[in-house]
Amino acid sequence: MESMGDRATLLETGRFVQPHAGDARDEISAAGRIDNVDNAGAAGAAGTDAVETAGAEARHRSAADGGDTASMSVLGALLLRRGDLDGAEHYLRGATAEGDRAAANNLGVLLHQRGYADEAAGWWRIAAVAGSAAAAHALGRHFRERGDEPAAEYWLRQSAEQGHALGAYALADLLEHRSDVGAERWLRAAAEQGHREAAYRLARTLERRAAAQAGSGEDTGTLRLGVPADTGMGRAGAARQAGGRAGVARADGDMAERGRTGGAADSASGEVRSGLPGRPDDAGLQARPGGDAAGPDAPDSAGEGEPALLDEVAQWFRQAAARGHRRAALHLGAILEQRGELKEAGRWYLSAAKDGEARAACALGFLLRDAGDEESAAVWWLRAAQDGDGNAANALGALHAARGEHQTAERWYRAAMDAGDVNGAYNLGLLCAAQDRTPQAEQWYRRAAYAGHREAANALAVLLLQAGDASGAEPWFSKAAEAGSVDAAFNLGILHVGRDDDRTALSWYERAAAQGHTEAALQVGIALLRDGDEHGAERHLRCAAGGGSAEAAFRLATVLDSRQPPSAPPALGEPMTEKSECEEWYERAAEQGHRRAQVRVGMLAAARGDMAEAARWYRQAAEAGSRNGAFNLGLLLAREGSEREAALWWARAARAGHGRAALRLALLAARRGELTEGQLWCTRAVELGPAEVAERAARLREALLQELTA
Repeated sequence: MESMGDRATLLETGRFVQPHAGDARDEISAAGRIDNVDNAGAAGAAGTDAVETAGAEARHRSAADGGDTASMSVLGALLLRRGDLDGAEHYLRGATAEGDRAAANNLGVLLHQRGYADEAAGWWRIAAVAGSAAAAHALGRHFRERGDEPAAEYWLRQSAEQGHALGAYALADLLEHRSDVGAERWLRAAAEQGHREAAYRLARTLERRAAAQAGSGEDTGTLRLGVPADTGMGRAGAARQAGGRAGVARADGDMAERGRTGGAADSASGEVRSGLPGRPDDAGLQARPGGDAAGPDAPDSAGEGEPALLDEVAQWFRQAAARGHRRAALHLGAILEQRGELKEAGRWYLSAAKDGEARAACALGFLLRDAGDEESAAVWWLRAAQDGDGNAANALGALHAARGEHQTAERWYRAAMDAGDVNGAYNLGLLCAAQDRTPQAEQWYRRAAYAGHREAANALAVLLLQAGDASGAEPWFSKAAEAGSVDAAFNLGILHVGRDDDRTALSWYERAAAQGHTEAALQVGIALLRDGDEHGAERHLRCAAGGGSAEAAFRLATVLDSRQPPSAPPALGEPMTEKSECEEWYERAAEQGHRRAQVRVGMLAAARGDMAEAARWYRQAAEAGSRNGAFNLGLLLAREGSEREAALWWARAARAGHGRAALRLALLAARRGELTEGQLWCTRAVELGPAEVAERAARLREALLQELTA
């Protein structure tokens, strides 16, 4: 008779020790796996396919009934796999009595399935001592279920060190539970042997490390699982998260954000005017649409970090996804989407979505929506929402809200709330606010704010402040700002400006500016200019101008302009000089519709001798209501001989309060002999000033009066 040790190599392979197709919980919960043996008797090993044929079973049964140990073990394993426990037990006990360690392991599996865990552990111990890695794995799991972690670690380590993938994974799981740094080594060992859950968890471990190396110390999200709303409902992402920003909100697993409601800066005071969606002039306060929390266990991907490490993260996600791991496919899709590989990202999202991963269906919907296929996006969002994905329900709500289907939108936002997504309550508040249903908006904002939604807290504070309840608004602004709401920090600055507490206001503006708030950076720049800190002001104005603030671009240009030496007009035939940096900033502001910048660009063009360009910018400013633009355009037209059209623009400027334009009109009327009209324009010029103009106008009026009475 062969000893158990002599038969070790022959009896340890087979598909019954492969990882289960389920996730980690399925694999951990099983106490043991069938150790499928293939044995053709003394002649050698037969193929696995032969074991599965009826003829092979008959041959093994015949040999087993004749006392062949190897056939008893193989037949017992085959019957056990089929579920015939009674038939399997007879043959497994017979083979075990003859010293077959694989049979001992499989007898343990059978007894465990029947509920005899302690007896099963006894047979596993016998097989494990004889060198069965599968039995050592099962025994380790048995001890862990009993709470005996030292014994569990001992046997799992025995299994793992023999190269058993399930043993390595179970050991890694135990060590990770204890925060032992050795867990990664065994996760990698299991992953390298094709264990898909190990590959997934190894990728997640490396992903967190990449995020820490990038300086965040935590996962940074990239998967778009949040909800947008182009009509006041928001979405966040890039990455994407329902972070509560205007336009399209995308979400990752933890938070979401993108964009903000607009804010226009008054060219004279620099005060910012913006407000709740659809109400750009309300109270100067900003509230973002969207959400700032995504559903639980949403996937993340490191946005930065060592490129080689991120490549390895993608590699392990890909390995797990290729073996059917749907969450790995979801994460791989997120990484590929972040890299711009949208087609392949969509393929993995689709794979995970078809396997029932609702978050992948939601992310696929966003990809399709971004590609312009809104109808297909809605199909996947619907599928995800029906599977309980709150982000997808929010996306459907935003989609219907954008179409004006408010009742349907409200229904989906409520579904998002029912799925545990607080963004649903916030978006309901935005929807009600857009319809002037202020009491209902306040109700939903308050509900989301109490649940920790920072942008809802900010929006609630805006409503309270608009209603005159400043004392009630301030705590909500503070709560939102402390939770990371950039708009709330900015709004606190506005609140303190209204109290003439400029020092506190500046501190909040600086805090918001440090987080990238364009209008806050503008306000800090204006304050520093007022205090004489030109270099500090320039830094903040550059940030604000780069963020799209026309007022910041104009003010930055004036700072740069003040440093330039005065330039003489070009000599006849001399080529025009290149544009300076300050002129480029003036032009950027002018292209955004800033009237004072348009006038300044026109003046610079005229100084270069480019009168056509100067006239173009003057006309744009004048048509937008700039009295200086109208006056300067009139000057150019008069020089070109278009005195009648010039008079029209001067009249517009004079009616808007431009004293020099009124004086020009008075001179023009006097030259034409229209003395009464000339007197009227002189009187207007005297009223408007400045002093030099008023003095000249007074003298002209006196001369016209003498002419009339002569």
